[in-house]
Amino acid sequence: MAVHVIKEARRCQQCKNPECKLQGCPAGTDIPRMIRLFLDGKINEAGAMLFENNPLSVMCSLVCDHEAQCEGHCIMGSDGTPVQISSIEHYISDAYLDKLSIEREPDKGQNVAVIGSGPAGLTVAVKMAALGYNVTIFERMDKIGGMMRYGIPDFRLPHTILDRYGKKLLELGIQIRPNTTIGGALHLDTLLDDGYDAIFIGSGAWRPRSLGVKGESLGNCHYAVDYLKNPDAYHLGDSVAVIGSGNSAMDVARTAIRKGSRYVTVYSRGGEVTASVREFEYTQADGVEFEYFKGVSEITPKGPMFRECKVDNNGKNVMSGDPVLFPSDSTIIAVSQGPKDKIVRTTTGLETNSRGLLEVDEKGMTTREGVFSGGDVVLGPRNVVQAVKNARYVVKSMDEYLSAKRG
Repeated sequence: MAVHVIKEARRCQQCKNPECKLQGCPAGTDIPRMIRLFLDGKINEAGAMLFENNPLSVMCSLVCDHEAQCEGHCIMGSDGTPVQISSIEHYISDAYLDKLSIEREPDKGQNVAVIGSGPAGLTVAVKMAALGYNVTIFERMDKIGGMMRYGIPDFRLPHTILDRYGKKLLELGIQIRPNTTIGGALHLDTLLDDGYDAIFIGSGAWRPRSLGVKGESLGNCHYAVDYLKNPDAYHLGDSVAVIGSGNSAMDVARTAIRKGSRYVTVYSRGGEVTASVREFEYTQADGVEFEYFKGVSEITPKGPMFRECKVDNNGKNVMSGDPVLFPSDSTIIAVSQGPKDKIVRTTTGLETNSRGLLEVDEKGMTTREGVFSGGDVVLGPRNVVQAVKNARYVVKSMDEYLSAKRG
């Protein structure tokens, strides 16, 4: 491995008030305990602890924004280099994944439907199955993972990990229906009529956000969320313009480079990128160029046209000057996304807010009784660990609801 994880683990100071856990980790991972167990030769116990706290630990160890979270709060980073917590966690959780055996509580005789197998859906499925519920996952794609598989490149999160994870779901007794869209042949009401006692909607945010400029329908213009699903289906050419500066834009740029494009440029409306430091640095290392203070005016067959941006007296970023063409063979728009509305359109009683996100109460229940939701379809685009944190909270509410339903 690139990082000597044992050596890194020995650098941990075992702080009495570990900021890496208390402030840095949205999932509250007990990092000092994880490291103690690891150094004591109890790697399986460490792996079990990680999985119990965060069923997606093996994924989070790869894709979390560690510099802003656990490692960014490590005391060793105050005047030096923080402990590489992510590498230690991944070593443990990856080694444990194939040994994982989850104890199921006695069968409660109640059925739970989980719509979507992204971070929130998988967390709910695993936790509810462990509690003794009969869980079926409905996934509209052919494989599980949601945005982790179809939105994060394989070089950041190997799909083999998701494949191994899928086998564990089957061992836990979870049934998976791939290529099944709720809102098509099956509706939410169909599931309720078929005897599901509770439903969790974790359908994510798959609708690309439009820029609202002329030219977005041209053949040389694409959306990031669509491109990342299957990059091999696209022929981008030598030069690619990526509009947007978040982690998704970095994923697009790095993927385009790997798929043969020679000149890839990321265009940011502001004076810096919004992506994590690590993803920005790796994108630079891959040879991607960056242009700042560029506001898109139009997409043309020859590339995007930008106007210069500047910050006005009110601190607002505004465009000025005439549009200038920045030639490129293809343009990819990576400026966030929102939820699709198929489930809402085919179901009565589900309410959404002005952003199209599902409305839920303080317990995660939607405006339909027995139908819960969480993750990106409620929060908007978030990272994996934030979706896990939200889903764990909803699991408690679902269990309470179903317990009351049993009487």
